[in-house]
Amino acid sequence: MKAFQYENSQEGLELRDIPKPEAGNGQVQLQVKAAGMCHSDCHIVSGSSDAWLTKKPITLGHEVAGIITEIGPGVAGFSLGDRVAVSQVCHPVEERDWSLGIGLGFDGGYAQYAVAPARRLIHIPEGVTLAQAAVATDALATSYHAVVAEAGAKPGMTIGVVGLGGLGMSGLAFGALQGAVMYGFDIDKDKFEEATRLGASGCFESLDLASDVVLDAIVDFAGTGHTTQSALRTVKEGGKVVLVGLAAKTAVVSTELMVLRTVTLVGSLGASVDDLAQVLKLLKEGLIDPMLVEVPFSEIPASIDALAKGGVKGRCWADPSKVVE
Repeated sequence: MKAFQYENSQEGLELRDIPKPEAGNGQVQLQVKAAGMCHSDCHIVSGSSDAWLTKKPITLGHEVAGIITEIGPGVAGFSLGDRVAVSQVCHPVEERDWSLGIGLGFDGGYAQYAVAPARRLIHIPEGVTLAQAAVATDALATSYHAVVAEAGAKPGMTIGVVGLGGLGMSGLAFGALQGAVMYGFDIDKDKFEEATRLGASGCFESLDLASDVVLDAIVDFAGTGHTTQSALRTVKEGGKVVLVGLAAKTAVVSTELMVLRTVTLVGSLGASVDDLAQVLKLLKEGLIDPMLVEVPFSEIPASIDALAKGGVKGRCWADPSKVVE
């Protein structure tokens, strides 16, 4: 079968012919119907963040949904033909195990077929497309966890979202659905109309321009370093800054500012299975509708390159099952 594999940053993603995987004990085989493209793949392919891969070469693609085509021994609760998504369990942190992460610890979804541990699968509700479910496993669930679980979005809270890209827009929408008052921040004013449609009470080009807004929490989806320092300065005393973005690997922040203002800074990575279930429920109810852009399987490397350069609107995904041998 055809698969896009990564071995080193010099070669990048390579299209290879590899054997079709078989389901082992506790595993299922999936015909991959939707594989989402993520910024994490950009960092991996560039070589800057490939150390967390537990095997090389590896078929990338960690936002995966498909149809069960084979069931291994010891699997219960699933049947042939079931529509499922593969969860990335990052919370509770004690249960995080990258060796069990599809596209990170074992071959992922940039291929016609994949195998995954049955315990990492979640049924896709009726009314939710395979593409929506694939993107939900990481892009949507990550933003949900950051805004709802970490920032604590609820009625009576006011939360700022910095960086109105795909994750930021989703996070803003999730916060508004929880009843929080949401504000968006981005250097690109062209994004403000969409942010307002998703529930933003106001938008600004920088946190410094919102000095009159009392923010209980700020979620930094940009992570440029400057944005994190600005968030620590802007959030209310006793407030919380949640850092998600990794535009900069390091940042200089004022520990004096954190102590004197009693501000909490936390990192947020991925989501829990419960977060994913909540996102799928919102998709089923039609309360969120992410912008999805299908690209041909052959264009996955080009799409990841465009994503790295900031030239993509919405979430790109491909259907590897459409590949003609």
